[in-house]
Amino acid sequence: MAKECNNSSCDKSSCEGCASKGKSNPQDFLVPANIFSDVKHVIGVVSGKGGVGKSFVTGSLANAMAAKGYKVGILAADITAPSIPKMYGLTGAAQADDNGIYPMETANGIKVMSINLLLPTEDTPVIWRGPVLANMVKQFWTDVVWDKIDYLFVDMPPGTGDVPLTVFQSLPIDGIVIVSSPQDLVKMIVKKAYNMAGMMKIPVLGIVENYSYVKCPDCGKELKIFGESHIDEIAAELNIPVVGKMPIDMEYASKADSGEFAQINNEYIEKAIRFYTGYRKTDRNERYLTDAISGALETRLGALGDRIGKLLFKMAVEESMMMRLLAMDESLTISELEHLRKWAIQTVRNTDGGLNFDDILRLQQ
Repeated sequence: MAKECNNSSCDKSSCEGCASKGKSNPQDFLVPANIFSDVKHVIGVVSGKGGVGKSFVTGSLANAMAAKGYKVGILAADITAPSIPKMYGLTGAAQADDNGIYPMETANGIKVMSINLLLPTEDTPVIWRGPVLANMVKQFWTDVVWDKIDYLFVDMPPGTGDVPLTVFQSLPIDGIVIVSSPQDLVKMIVKKAYNMAGMMKIPVLGIVENYSYVKCPDCGKELKIFGESHIDEIAAELNIPVVGKMPIDMEYASKADSGEFAQINNEYIEKAIRFYTGYRKTDRNERYLTDAISGALETRLGALGDRIGKLLFKMAVEESMMMRLLAMDESLTISELEHLRKWAIQTVRNTDGGLNFDDILRLQQ
């Protein structure tokens, strides 16, 4: 029987076949950021498959946070298919000195680092093996001078391979947003990304569904060209929120193709921004859903609470009147009854409804 691994007795032979072999805390592999970087929050944007608009969602989230006055950056970890620089019209080579590599800045002030900013031309292919790709992404964290950043969005490659694993292990990820599309195989795809995050102990902040529908330009009808969405069912099963459903928007696509993505204010992603900023404000992130639900219910329950409060007050008044009548043990005229009601109302207000029958008798004397 294999020996159980522990801190006091552990050698190569004893660890062979150990039940704990291969189990380690993902945080053990964290690498330090560049000494000239001060990044507060890191958000990963992931997908189980390619072609779902992950970079589009990353850019939309970054634009939304930048519009709110935050200092934002995008780390393009999708090394073999980088589209972020093209979307923002960034060209040329990133500059560097002894302190590190400096990201380029978009028209709306977002700092971007991508492999395309280090290659001779934007169409130069990156033909690297997995470990080299993973190390390049790590260098985007350790060697890039991000300076002060409130939110750094990491545009991850699709799937669950070397690069996503390296990002999850090496960077201090606060949480991930999963991007998907309304297709039948979406359940399997979302679950792969969700399960990987769970294994790495990374919170899933929510799901964004892209290509949900396209609006008819003539009648405004929503045409679901990829079929009916199943994202709500999947999200409910996994107990995570759907924080955005984005249609196919030709204007957005045109802006991205022309390098003017900085001009886009994606209204469909606003729910995700509200959710995440609320998530960050809670002291204990794992309790956010409970707090969010409570907050959502508060408004609806407020009116009901007012009605219940008024009903309880009325009941206290009636109870006070009944006890006074019993104490007096006599019949009253309508005028005297109205006077009694006013007395009961004032008494309930003064005592918060705390009077009992003995108090009434004492007041009667």
